[in-house]
Amino acid sequence: MDFTRSTALITGASTGIGAAFARELAARGADLVLVARSERRLADLAAELTAAHGVRAAVLVQDLAADDAPAVLRRRLAEQGLEPDVLVNNAGFGMHGPLAAADPDRVAAQVRLNCLTLTELTTRLLPGMVARGRGAVVNVASTASFQPLPGMAVYGATKAYVLSFTEALAHELKGTGVRALAICPGATDTPFFEVMGGEVTGPGAKRTPEQVVATALAALAKGRPSAVDGLLNRLTAASPRLLPRRAVTAVAARFTRTAAPAPGN
Repeated sequence: MDFTRSTALITGASTGIGAAFARELAARGADLVLVARSERRLADLAAELTAAHGVRAAVLVQDLAADDAPAVLRRRLAEQGLEPDVLVNNAGFGMHGPLAAADPDRVAAQVRLNCLTLTELTTRLLPGMVARGRGAVVNVASTASFQPLPGMAVYGATKAYVLSFTEALAHELKGTGVRALAICPGATDTPFFEVMGGEVTGPGAKRTPEQVVATALAALAKGRPSAVDGLLNRLTAASPRLLPRRAVTAVAARFTRTAAPAPGN
């Protein structure tokens, strides 16, 4: 896809995969709308990319887990005359530990951010893309999408939702000039585990955010509805099809068992 003179809105843009998307899309000529809670990090990133690539980079500080976040964000975009052609729904977080010991408010915020905000923001921005006959929605799912994940039950379920939602949306958008992609990273070298409060074991070394973004943009260019980043992750994601469901769940539980509980959970 040609991103020159497009406008890309990226949520969770201050670090990790979101920041990597911002850097790569700016290098390809896209203007940016950077959204996250950290104003300082967003401002620093915006200044860096404007200086390096001559693109415009708007900063919108927003807590996307708030109930009204998508509506507020859409209104702020309209006030600034910003109409995104590309939406990267990257913001999200995970929790570790048994659900019986979890903070209900934190669980609700996780579902709201990972699912509801992603869905509503897509729904609010998609009509403009379809009307213009061009655009893309990239939703960050996970290899957690492919099997139940004891110890991270809610996180795995939210990412399964993202994958299913996005693949269905990609089919709906055929012939409109707009594409949708769910990118499914495995363990990636980002602050995700710091926020969660511990590590989760998995096959192979962590991938880099840049590798995830490269996989996503290559798959988007091919019109694919979803893609798993990394060969080993692709093999892992395919393996649940070969085993009984209970066995898949038991194996998945072994990978989440070693993580430390997140603070406050």
